Amino acid sequence: MIPVLEQLTEQQQNEVKKQMAIYKQGVQDIIPTEELETKVAKSILENRPLKIKLGLDPSAPDVHLGHTVVLNKLRQFQQNGHVIQLIIGDFTGKIGDPTGKSVARKQLTTEEVEHNAKTYFEQFGKIIDMEKVELHYNSKWLSKLNFEDVINLAGKITVARLLERDDFDERISTGKPISLHEFFYPLMQGYDSVMLECDIELGGTDQHFNILMGRHYQEKFGKEKQVAMLMPLLEGLDGVEKMSKSKRNYIGIDEAPNEMYGKSMSIPDTLMVKYFELVTDLDKEEIDTIKSDVASGKLHPRDAKMLLARTIVRMYHGENAASAAEQNFITVFQQGTLPDEIPVVTWTGADKISVIDLIVELKLLSSKSEARRMITNHGVKINRVKVENSNLLVAISDGLIVQVGKRKFVQISRG
Repeated sequence: MIPVLEQLTEQQQNEVKKQMAIYKQGVQDIIPTEELETKVAKSILENRPLKIKLGLDPSAPDVHLGHTVVLNKLRQFQQNGHVIQLIIGDFTGKIGDPTGKSVARKQLTTEEVEHNAKTYFEQFGKIIDMEKVELHYNSKWLSKLNFEDVINLAGKITVARLLERDDFDERISTGKPISLHEFFYPLMQGYDSVMLECDIELGGTDQHFNILMGRHYQEKFGKEKQVAMLMPLLEGLDGVEKMSKSKRNYIGIDEAPNEMYGKSMSIPDTLMVKYFELVTDLDKEEIDTIKSDVASGKLHPRDAKMLLARTIVRMYHGENAASAAEQNFITVFQQGTLPDEIPVVTWTGADKISVIDLIVELKLLSSKSEARRMITNHGVKINRVKVENSNLLVAISDGLIVQVGKRKFVQISRG
């Protein structure tokens, strides 16, 4: 049989090369790369879009830039005419993915899954065209399996293979329990790929085991095996930990433009290129130019970071909001003046209050310990004067301005 690539015209072969260059950008691993190229070539030859799978267990509905690493790659496939299959784990979500967990995850209720899924859709629409997405709920097929079906599914995988998972191995070695139902999570995720006959499945590197289960089960059921595309995990603003809301090192895609811009400017210089590659919509040529200009000294790292911040805000709020956020940053942080617009809060409390209680009452920070730590780190100002004493008693006056950190301002009105 003539190899697929040799059946293509020169123009079609160039299209394969163009798509492959796009798909490879920023990817940690493709398993295997040659199969991806063959699938792209077949889709062009047969004029058939590929089916690109992303499975979601909607356990945390707030989307941040770390989540968009995979979504941006989905957008690239969608722009080339391929079909995105979003699988909402309304069945698997009730079990919980054990990936990276030292204990069993809390099982979600039906109501929690539905609420979180709806929130996902609204936020994903900022990145991919949701009207062209296939939405699937895996309860449609998983809830119909009887016990004999489940035994048959379990019989297609060995216990030794399941114990290859790092998190299972770690829990066994430290004497922590593993519930039997947790073993079924990767089996069900693999079965999703069988039912939808997926060509490619995307996920973070922490989903390596689960995504390979799709290839395993497709082969066991006589299907063409999917390609696994593993995206790198994005470090958060601390430059160390994976971006996470619980780590407070995240940039949410629903955050206000000024907050988003300010946070972006705190991204470590060493991660700038990674952010350009993984979370922006700039093409490879633009990113390569930025990299070379910074390396040669033609572009100052600060200016590159401002371009990064402006691009991120523009993607989620538009060009005008991005320009305004940049001007606000220049005014507040580079020139040291107050922003043009400061949120006004009507104060109905006591005439005098401790600075720590004031910060918490104004919801500038969520706890007294955070407020005390911020004061210790010289991050609190009252009327532009730095607070040095965490026991300070503040006299509330009309127009009083409280600043916490570099981006949070509140002006008090006595009504």
